[in-house]
Amino acid sequence: MRPADFIAMLAKPAQTCAQRSSVPASFTVAQAALESGWGESRLAVEGKNLFGVKADAAWSGAVLTLNTREYLQNRWVTVPARWRQYADWQACLDDQAAFLHTNRRYRACFECSTGPAFARAVALAGYATDPQYATKLVSLIEKYQLARLDEVA
Repeated sequence: MRPADFIAMLAKPAQTCAQRSSVPASFTVAQAALESGWGESRLAVEGKNLFGVKADAAWSGAVLTLNTREYLQNRWVTVPARWRQYADWQACLDDQAAFLHTNRRYRACFECSTGPAFARAVALAGYATDPQYATKLVSLIEKYQLARLDEVA
């Protein structure tokens, strides 16, 4: 999917989610783009999981098992993982916001008022093992001018 099409498809749902959750729409779209390869990853296609949210013990919904790359002990490794599976992308967006709100380690993220600041806080809280995670998210926000999504949210 072209980035412009992906952004257009997620803009309104991300803005609606932002109004309810205080998760900046710019961050939501950038994270979804990065984590799902613009909606084309196997996890996004088969599991409607745009954010790479794993199915932990608290998850009672459907699960999809796929391999993932993790940065562990200073190197990239491939490991199997259990992922949350959703009926559609809107359910995924809503659950992602709830996931961030209910996990105490992301509490400081909600003190951030911009997408880039939120991205840095999420990375600092340990959302991903990629040491360049925040840089990649902020780059997407800037390159695709996603901050404009927060202005109308």
